[in-house]
Amino acid sequence: MQNNEGQIKGISGSVVTSRCFPNTSIYEVARVGNERLLGEVVRLRKDMADIQVYEDTTGLRVGDPVTFTGELLSVKLGPGLLGQVLDGIGRPLGKLGKISPYVSKGIHIDTIGDEIWSFKPRRHKGDHVGPGDILGEVKEKGLTHMIMVPLSANAESQQEIAWIAPSGEYSSGDTICEINGRAVKMHQKWNVRIPRKAGKKLDLNRPLITGTRVLDVFFPLALGGTAVIPGGFGTGKTVTQQSIARWADVDIVIYIGCGERGNEMTEVLEEFPTLKDIRKGILLIDRMILIANTSNMPVAAREASIYLGMTIAEYYRDMGYNVAIIADSISRWAEALREISGRLEEMPGEEGYPAYLASRLAGYYERSGNVIPLGSPERTGSISVINAISPPGGDFSEPVTQAGLRLSGCFWALDKALARKRHFPSVNWAQSYSLYIETLDDYFGQHISEEWIPLREFALGVLHEGKTLQETVQIVGRDGITEEEKWTLKLAELFDIFYLQQNAFDIIDAYCDPTRQFMMLKTLKILDEEVKRALYSGVLFEQIDSKLSFARDLMDLRIKENEAYEESLNSYITELKNNLSNFLAV
Repeated sequence: MQNNEGQIKGISGSVVTSRCFPNTSIYEVARVGNERLLGEVVRLRKDMADIQVYEDTTGLRVGDPVTFTGELLSVKLGPGLLGQVLDGIGRPLGKLGKISPYVSKGIHIDTIGDEIWSFKPRRHKGDHVGPGDILGEVKEKGLTHMIMVPLSANAESQQEIAWIAPSGEYSSGDTICEINGRAVKMHQKWNVRIPRKAGKKLDLNRPLITGTRVLDVFFPLALGGTAVIPGGFGTGKTVTQQSIARWADVDIVIYIGCGERGNEMTEVLEEFPTLKDIRKGILLIDRMILIANTSNMPVAAREASIYLGMTIAEYYRDMGYNVAIIADSISRWAEALREISGRLEEMPGEEGYPAYLASRLAGYYERSGNVIPLGSPERTGSISVINAISPPGGDFSEPVTQAGLRLSGCFWALDKALARKRHFPSVNWAQSYSLYIETLDDYFGQHISEEWIPLREFALGVLHEGKTLQETVQIVGRDGITEEEKWTLKLAELFDIFYLQQNAFDIIDAYCDPTRQFMMLKTLKILDEEVKRALYSGVLFEQIDSKLSFARDLMDLRIKENEAYEESLNSYITELKNNLSNFLAV
C-alpha cells in the first residue's frame, strides 16, 4: 500500500472512516472505494480519518481502498463559468448530461474546460505586478472577464513579467504569462472553504434595487449586504427570490438550489434562458451561474454547495463586479449539516443542530461585503447574500431563523396569513426590518428625491395607524371612529392593494424602479391630502367612498407603463379634485 492510501474501516451513511497517515490534513480531498468517490476529511483521530463523501455510498465495503490526494476541495475559476449549471461540488451538469443521462458515481469533470477564448493583454513584458493585478481580458457572454494574477502568487511584493501572450486565441489551459519563472494560465484554482483576500472593506452606502416595492422602500438591502427571507411552506419564498434574481441591479447572480424540490430548479432552467436582461441586453442566463443540489441529490454535497457559490462570487467580485448570491434554502443546508454531525456522533445542540451552526453561518455571511479587491487598477466589487429560510411550521423561533436574524442586515419575514389571502409578496411589514435604512437615506435623497424619506415615513405611519384602527373597529364598530379615521382605515387598505401587493408575473408590475416607486407613493400622499381637505370642509366619508372607486382607479394607474404613468397620474389627480369639488358644491 502506498503512503497516501488507506482502507475503509467503517461506513455510516455518507461518512466513511479510514486509516490515515501523519501527513493527512483536515478538509483534505480523498478518493473513496474502487469507484473513487469524492470525499473530504472532516475529522482526524490518531491514525483514523472520518471522510464526508459527496456521492452515494451504496456499494462501499469495509476494506475498500481510500486514496488521500494531499489537496483541498477546490474549484477551477476562469472564463466559461457564466451560464453554467453546476452540482454541489462544482461538476458541470450540462457536460455530464452529454456523457450519460444520470450522473455516474466517481466521475469528475472540471468546472470549466479548455474552450478557446480571445485574449487581449493589458500589461507588457517588464511590468511589475502583484497578486490580483489584471493581466488582460476576454469577452465572456457580453461581460469582460478579467484575467488576474492568482492570489496564491508568492509574496505581496511586485514581480516582473518575463513574458506575456500577444492578442489572440487561447484555451483556458494555455500559459498566457510568465512571472518570475511561474506560468500563469487563464484559469486558477481556489479552495472553496477559504475566503479570498480583499484589499479594503467599504461602507455599505448604496442600495441593491430589487424592483420589489415593499423591499426597496420599507426594508432596503445595501449592495454588499445580507438578507434572509424566512417563511413557511407556500408563502412565496422561491418566487420572491426568482424575481430578485431576474430584476436585481447586479452584474452577476449565483443561484443556489440547496435541497429544494427539483421542479423549482427546473422552472429556473426552463424560464431564465428565454428571458432578457433589461440592462445589458443579454440573455438572463448569461449573467447567471446555477448551482443545483436538489432534494434528491447527495446530502453531503449540499453542505459544500454554498461555499462553492461564495468562492465563485468572490472571484467575480475581485474583477470589480457586483454579485448577488441567492440560496434557496439555507434551512436545507443546515439540515445536511445536522445529518453529517449525527453521523460523526457529535454532541447535538438545539433541535439536534450541531453547536457550531451559528459560527458556520457567520463565517459564510462574513464573506459578503463591498470591497476594494487586491491588485491594480483599483476597482470596487461587492457580494450581496439573499438566503431563504424554511422554518418548520413557520416557527421563526427555531435555530436557523434565529441565527439568520442575528447575522443579517435585512429580515424579510413572509406571512402565511397574507399568502392565504393571495397577497404577494407576502412580506409582513410589521415583523420585517432593515439595518441599512439610515445609511441608504442619503442615496435615495440625492438620487431619487428629497421627499423619499418623508413619504416613506408617511406610508409607515398610515399602515401602523390603520392596523390600530382595525383593532378598534373590531371592538367599538365603525360608528365609534371619526370621519378622518374612517379615511385612514380606507387609505391603509389602498396601500395594501395598490402598493404592497405586486404581481411578479405581470410584464409591467413585475419590476418597479425607484422613480416609479416614489411616484406611486406620491400618488397616495396627494390622494390623502385631497380627501382630507374635503373631510375638513364637512363632507362625510361615506359620501366620498360611495361615489369614488379608489381601488379600481389606482389599479388602473398601477398597470400604466413608465412613460405614461406621470401623465395618467396628473389626469387622475385633476379628475379627483373635480369630483371632490362637486361634493363641496352640494
